[in-house]
Amino acid sequence: MDALLSAFVAAGLAEWGDKTQLLVAALAARHARPWPILAGIALAASVHAAAAAFGGIVVHDWVTIRALTLLTALALLFAGGAGLFPRKAPKLLIGARCGAFLASFACFFVAEFGDKTQFLTFSIAARFDSFAFAAAGAVAGVLTAALPALLLGARLTAVVPVRTLRLGAAASFLLFGCILALNALILV
Repeated sequence: MDALLSAFVAAGLAEWGDKTQLLVAALAARHARPWPILAGIALAASVHAAAAAFGGIVVHDWVTIRALTLLTALALLFAGGAGLFPRKAPKLLIGARCGAFLASFACFFVAEFGDKTQFLTFSIAARFDSFAFAAAGAVAGVLTAALPALLLGARLTAVVPVRTLRLGAAASFLLFGCILALNALILV
């Protein structure tokens, strides 16, 4: 259960103000069909979370608890550092003809590939040796962050203080990353 909650919170916070949340807002404004967009995002997020969590559980058996804790601290510091810089919505390179589901899946899959959410999911799965809970928590966190963008569309940045939330999440990641790194160095 620790992996589920950790992955949910980490993924949910990491996505606020990130390019993928802005991508969801752009997709919602273009297609105005929330269910196919949500389904495409859910599928892409599931594929990424499963791949990251699988990699994490493979690594779990190869390294010590100190190294796994440092890996998680590094993932948090990376997410915090990335959150300090503003993101612009990626351009939609797929035409409107391919449909909301396919456009959402393809755009989200490409935008999320190698993103901080994958790194966080990988490190949480490795730390807790939990494939299913880490992957499920990450998908739930991504979808929770995507819902406001999906419902508000282009009005997201006007209605929600995205910059403040992004900076707050970045500060939280940096703080918890430093604390976790210090705890890992103290472990015997």
